[in-house]
Amino acid sequence: MHIIVRGIGKQLLFEDDYDYRYYLAKLERYCMDTEVRVCAYCLMDNHVHLLVRGEHESIVLLMKKIGVSYSWYYNKKYEREGHLFQDRYKSEPIENEAYFLTAFRYILKNPQKAGICSAMQYPWNSYRYYDNPLPFMDLSAIHSLLGDFRNYSKYIEGEDEDKGLEHSRNRHGDSWAKEIMKRYLGIESGTTLQKYSKEDRNAALAKLKEHGLSVRQISRLTGIGRNIVQTAGKE
Repeated sequence: MHIIVRGIGKQLLFEDDYDYRYYLAKLERYCMDTEVRVCAYCLMDNHVHLLVRGEHESIVLLMKKIGVSYSWYYNKKYEREGHLFQDRYKSEPIENEAYFLTAFRYILKNPQKAGICSAMQYPWNSYRYYDNPLPFMDLSAIHSLLGDFRNYSKYIEGEDEDKGLEHSRNRHGDSWAKEIMKRYLGIESGTTLQKYSKEDRNAALAKLKEHGLSVRQISRLTGIGRNIVQTAGKE
């Protein structure tokens, strides 16, 4: 099963390295509890890709456990309330070897498609574990298809055949956007704006737009609805 989990309103799910580590720790714990195994994973700033093997009921339970646990952790850490994840996760069954290979490569290459770095360099995907998988991982299928690490790396770095799984990009990277927030609003995390009064929130949103952030990007980084961001400063 190829699973995609997104932050509500495309807001960030991971603000720092510890957030990524916490999610992975919970993924390992609940995979071991449910006997679901991960074939590939990639944690991006506002969404997660998982390629998993297991019984349907076990996968549902796994995602529920992670969703509840990580939402509680994130909301407490960032003094936030409400839903963190966008509706129910999306999932696609893997029905043949061709789609398995396509999904596997697509997941690992998400950072490259987003203009961050290569799959090999990204710290929050499972690329490096091909020869030494973690306890909650099962790479037997990809090993049987690709063989040794040389063939594996050649395949991952090869030309994409996954034109239907395109990853959208912003005009400016999120690191740049966070720097703008820190410089002009004095905040480390965009979700801080959710605690502002309506007047102060809208003034801050308008300022971010003035300094080049797109409506979509502001909505994703702050967790504030796109319509609110769109109209901020126009009253």
